Amino acid sequence: MQTAECEQPSKRPRSDGSPRTPPNSPSGAHWTVGPEFHEDHQTWNAEQVCSFLEQNGFNQPSLLKNFRENNITGSLLHFLDESLLENLGVSSLSQRKMLLNFIQRLSLTYVDTMKVINDPVHGHIEFHPLLIRIIDTPQFQRLRYIKQLGGGYYVFPGASHNRFEHSLGVGYLAGCLVRALSEKQPELHITKRDMLCVQIAGLCHDLGHGPFSHMFDGRFIPLARKEKNWTHEQGSINMFEHLVNSNGLKAVMKHYGLVPEEDICFIKELILGLPKSSLEESSWPYKGRPKEKSFLYEIVANKRNGIDVDKWDYFARDCHHLGIQNNFDYKRYMLFARVLEVKNNKQICTRNKEVGNLYDMFHTRNSLHRRAYQHKVGNIIDTMITDALLKADPYIKIPGANGKMYRISTAIDDMEAFTKLTDNIFLEILYSTDPNLNAAREILKNIEYRKLYKYVGETQPKNSKKIMKEEYEKLPKEVANSKPINVPIKAEMKAEDFVVDVINIDYGMQENNPIDHVHFYCKSNPNHPITIDKCQVSQFLPESFAEQLIRVYCKKDDKESLYAAHQHFVQWCVIRDFVKPQDGDIIAPLITPQKKEWNYKNSTSPTTRPQGAKMQLFKDNAE
Repeated sequence: MQTAECEQPSKRPRSDGSPRTPPNSPSGAHWTVGPEFHEDHQTWNAEQVCSFLEQNGFNQPSLLKNFRENNITGSLLHFLDESLLENLGVSSLSQRKMLLNFIQRLSLTYVDTMKVINDPVHGHIEFHPLLIRIIDTPQFQRLRYIKQLGGGYYVFPGASHNRFEHSLGVGYLAGCLVRALSEKQPELHITKRDMLCVQIAGLCHDLGHGPFSHMFDGRFIPLARKEKNWTHEQGSINMFEHLVNSNGLKAVMKHYGLVPEEDICFIKELILGLPKSSLEESSWPYKGRPKEKSFLYEIVANKRNGIDVDKWDYFARDCHHLGIQNNFDYKRYMLFARVLEVKNNKQICTRNKEVGNLYDMFHTRNSLHRRAYQHKVGNIIDTMITDALLKADPYIKIPGANGKMYRISTAIDDMEAFTKLTDNIFLEILYSTDPNLNAAREILKNIEYRKLYKYVGETQPKNSKKIMKEEYEKLPKEVANSKPINVPIKAEMKAEDFVVDVINIDYGMQENNPIDHVHFYCKSNPNHPITIDKCQVSQFLPESFAEQLIRVYCKKDDKESLYAAHQHFVQWCVIRDFVKPQDGDIIAPLITPQKKEWNYKNSTSPTTRPQGAKMQLFKDNAE
């Protein structure tokens, strides 16, 4: 994606680096600001201040030494007066006057401006200068090279968008929501510091994503680093710290009114979100803000009920690029959002009439997972890329801090190395001539030629008997061992020939209904929080809010192996008492009749009706 970026008119230096003379400014000696300086002089360190002095003729060693020893940074320049300059070694009155004149004129050359970005989803959006300083760093720009939907781009040609523009969108929406709350409820005492921190958290919440987004933290790392319970949220916190420290942004944050010691901690807490368990504790577990501002923790990553600006942006953005209708209007939600006291906690609530819209929001989430995020082809491409990275992992070297080299799987331990790890690793392996990467390269070539692992079928557990995570590794062997006895099979299938993909789809809170954790208010009493039970909304709402899909793929593509894979899969469904595959009668017509529950009375297919059973076309009215 390309975004058109433009700035509002401001007083800026000329192209040669020299500042424009501000109107009505006093005349004086010629002075310069070299191109090596960032235009905001208040972010200069002491060395940059000394360089500025030298360029403008104040090159006495004792003066420069005093400025360095007293750590006179750009943010302190406007505090200097004649007496302080004399103490710093500027003995001549005329020199003191001239230097004060330079500092005054320097201040006039910089005017804080908001930058405007034309986003395809939200239109023209504005960003505070501090956010622009964060965006213009290597750690943030890295997100341009990480696909939002990973392998989904190989299925949906429009899904070419990246984590970069999604992060811009979340930062923008976080600012919209926190400002809306502040304007409607000034009694909440939301400060400018709070607003900036919330926006920064929205902007930086996905800094920790690895190549192909959720493929990296959801598939690759759990296999490559089984001992490490790593999440992209933790990676985002580590990368944010690295971004701030390596770019010297603490001074910039101070300049814009933040207190780094408190606010960096607060931003990291916002990225992680507020776990529901902490709300039930008697003591407030967080340091960034007091309990009175607990509602701020629900804006970027809402662990209470899942209603947050992160989802609002990816619903709108992903639907835009996928060509799927988005049924949720976040602007309407913002209009009705209100902070109320609920069980000694301040929570973001909404009008009772919005309950149906919220069910629509979670239905949209479920629909996106079914139609796009968990697409059977997109998932198997993610799996194939994972296999390639696992094979390449021992041979890829990524330089980190102090010259230490890291592998793909260990780059998460060093943010300098992780900064260099993006989707480009795919092309690095694909175009490599290293013989050690032959196996990985062959898998990626198969993706390029669309020679994918073959889809065998899909089923589900019955009666909520879900497959647990600790069982996942054993499943391919189970399928390979499920050879039917009475079906002639020529190919011999092994565990390594199968991929079993277990997919958990829910409304965001596993088996729980997230709306049970939302509080509402009525028009007649907007200060009294209430809950709304599902039965009070509609009889058409789901009874269950989570399910598990099980998909099986075969790595072999010859006709005999694929036939054998289908028979093994259906037989495995029989043994495990799973739901009958939709095409079970077609792919395994000799197996499905053997399971009584799979032969429906009203079926017109002879293979699914028990022998001797008669199909009743009309029901006797006398019965």
